[in-house]
Amino acid sequence: MKPTLLILAAGMGSRFGGLKQVEPVGPNGEAIIDYSIFDAIRAGFGKVVFIIRENFADAFKEKFDEKLKGKIEVDYVYQELDMLPEGYNVPDGREKPWGTAHAILVAKNAIDEPFCALNADDFYGYNAYKTMAEFLTVSEDSQEYSMVGYKLSKTLSDFGSVSRGICKVDENNYLQEIAENKKIYKKDGEIISALDDGSEVKLTGQENASMNIWGFKPSVFSTLEDKFIEFLKAEMYKPKSEMFIPSVVFEMIDEEKAKVKVLEADSPWFGVTYKDDKPIVVEKINQLIQKGEYPEKLF
Repeated sequence: MKPTLLILAAGMGSRFGGLKQVEPVGPNGEAIIDYSIFDAIRAGFGKVVFIIRENFADAFKEKFDEKLKGKIEVDYVYQELDMLPEGYNVPDGREKPWGTAHAILVAKNAIDEPFCALNADDFYGYNAYKTMAEFLTVSEDSQEYSMVGYKLSKTLSDFGSVSRGICKVDENNYLQEIAENKKIYKKDGEIISALDDGSEVKLTGQENASMNIWGFKPSVFSTLEDKFIEFLKAEMYKPKSEMFIPSVVFEMIDEEKAKVKVLEADSPWFGVTYKDDKPIVVEKINQLIQKGEYPEKLF
């Protein structure tokens, strides 16, 4: 059974200032998502599922349905604020989606096979998909998951702060600890993490960062259901609270409900967090095309 690619694209792109998920960055109007799907197809994935807001549906279907027809199976799942367990209602004033863990949870009925979940606006590189597909195809333990790690210094923006999960692994490259750093930025030649209490911590840049490219088995959905209820009980009345996948994964490891293999892939990573990031992404993609790693026209 071929693994599925689950693309998390329900975020509104508030810092970027628009629908960055379909923002053109390639020479023929390709978005980063196009490169993700192109890499996934040649790495052996059999289906792509988009997690989007329902009001994005027309834009996504117009962009992807026709050009992907016959190349890979396509499905859409909507992530909306009112997709809550029975007995829960959306609090007044809540506008922000419930987070990446909730996004994966709402795909429960669309996925029956091992799958890779990742961000729509991040460029991960072909080797990341190849390495992930090989793991999902070979691993037989239903509680063994995976992630692809990147060096922190290679994942920052020159134009503002980013949120990163910093990981520690054991001697067998299994994830042991993960800490969500919500505000990491460059300052006077150093890498700084601003903590919730207002203090700052210096980082080396060599830390292993989770870029939200995860490999899961369908067993993850039942755990996510339980974790989401726990989250709602504690956080639902905080307007900007989100349930992040790195935090949930760490809880699962701590409770011995899962183990996570950290995969290494010699791939470039870059993304569009702010509008000023876009020219850099365009330049990097053009460089990869010139090297022959991608065709000038993907589909």
